Amino acid sequence: MRHYYPIMFTKLFAESGLSLDRLRSLLEVGASGSIVKAADGDPVRQSQYSRQIKELEDFFRIKLIERQGKGTRLTQSGKELARISRFFMLGLSNFQRGCLAEAQAFSVGGSATFIRQFLLPVVSDSAVLRRGTRYLVETANDDEIERRLHDLTLDFGVTARAAISRPLQLTALGRWRLKLWVPHALHRDEKTARVAFKERRLPLILARREFDPSGLEFLGGYEPSLTCDNFLEARAAMEQNAVAAILPDFLMPGGSARGYFPVRIPPLESRVFQFRLAWNPRLLRLNPHAIRHRDFLGTMLSKQMAE
Repeated sequence: MRHYYPIMFTKLFAESGLSLDRLRSLLEVGASGSIVKAADGDPVRQSQYSRQIKELEDFFRIKLIERQGKGTRLTQSGKELARISRFFMLGLSNFQRGCLAEAQAFSVGGSATFIRQFLLPVVSDSAVLRRGTRYLVETANDDEIERRLHDLTLDFGVTARAAISRPLQLTALGRWRLKLWVPHALHRDEKTARVAFKERRLPLILARREFDPSGLEFLGGYEPSLTCDNFLEARAAMEQNAVAAILPDFLMPGGSARGYFPVRIPPLESRVFQFRLAWNPRLLRLNPHAIRHRDFLGTMLSKQMAE
C-alpha cells in the first residue's frame, strides 16, 4: 500500500493565488500600517501590493486588510495569516543561513537606559564580536516588546514586567530600586530638599516611558516641572542643576557626583523593580541556536547588573 504524505496539502495547492511573494506583501503592509507606506510612495508597488493581497483574499475567501483612517490594518484573519507566514518564513530563513554558513543574527529590544547601561557593554565586548554573531539592538517599551515577541519580529526582549502573556517566557536578570537625586544648586542639604519634595515645591523631572508613577501615593498630585522618555534623559536634565530627578540606583549622576545628593524617601526606595529577559519558545523550536544565545544573554546580563 502506497502512502503519500503530501496528499494533506492537495487542497491547499489546488488553485493559484498562494505564494511566498504574496505572503511577504501581506507582512510588509501589516508592519507598515498602509499600502502607501509599504510601497514607499511608489504607485507601481502600491498596485502590486493591492493586487497580491486581493489574490490572497480570493484564495482564502476572507478579508485580510481593512481601512483605518488614512491607512489600513490587518483584520483578525489577516493577523493570524501574518503570524503563520512569519513563523514559516523565519524557519526558511534560518535554514538558508545554515546552508550558506552565514552568521546568526538576533534582535534584542529593551529600554534606552537598559540598553546603554547593561546590554551594549555585553554585546560589544571584543570576545563576543569575534564569535561572529550579530546583535540588532532596538529601543522598545514593554508593550511593544510583548507584541513583537508574539509576532516573532523580535527575538529577545528585556522587560520590567513581572508577568507576560503566554506562551512567552521570562527569566530574572536583576533587581533595582529608585532614588531621588537633588543638585546642590537647588538645596544645600537633604533635610530642606525632603521638605520641598513633601510640599511639592521641588522642581522634578520624570522619565514617563520608563517609570510609571501612577499608584504611588507619595507622588499623588505632584506635577513635575519636566517629563522625558527615559532615565538617561532625566539624568542629563538634572545635570543642568535646575531640577531633581528620580533615577534607578544603578544610574548615578555623571560628572562630579559631589554636585548632587540622594534624598531618602522610604516609600520610593521600598519599591523593588526587576529586569527580566523574555522570549518566545517558538523561536527556540525554529532556531535551536537561539537557545545558546538566550542562555548567554541571561547569564551575562545578570552578571552585568550585579557589578
